[in-house]
Amino acid sequence: MNGLIVGSGAAGAFGVAGMNDGFLSDAGIMRSSAGAAAGMPFAGMLQTMIQQTSVLDQKASQAGTGLLNGSGVEIHDAMIATQKADMAFELALQVRSKAIGAYQQMMGMQF
Repeated sequence: MNGLIVGSGAAGAFGVAGMNDGFLSDAGIMRSSAGAAAGMPFAGMLQTMIQQTSVLDQKASQAGTGLLNGSGVEIHDAMIATQKADMAFELALQVRSKAIGAYQQMMGMQF
């Protein structure tokens, strides 16, 4: 198992279906109804995920800098921020890989 949270619908792709421990609110992902998520085009959802990944990366960078500067950031907070950014990046990478695979499969079809 590669550590991805499996769910149903667009909300499941972000792992919204089963957990809410602050990670999702840090990323800016809010729990939404299935009807609202179904109306969002894939490109918009992908763009939102990339922006949220960038935000988590910036927070991890700030936490690491704060830890090194000695400005009151605890080591566990910096590690948690780094792990959140890493997980978000891995999810984005997996979604990208699946989208490219689906595109290549469609391009290989003969009509």
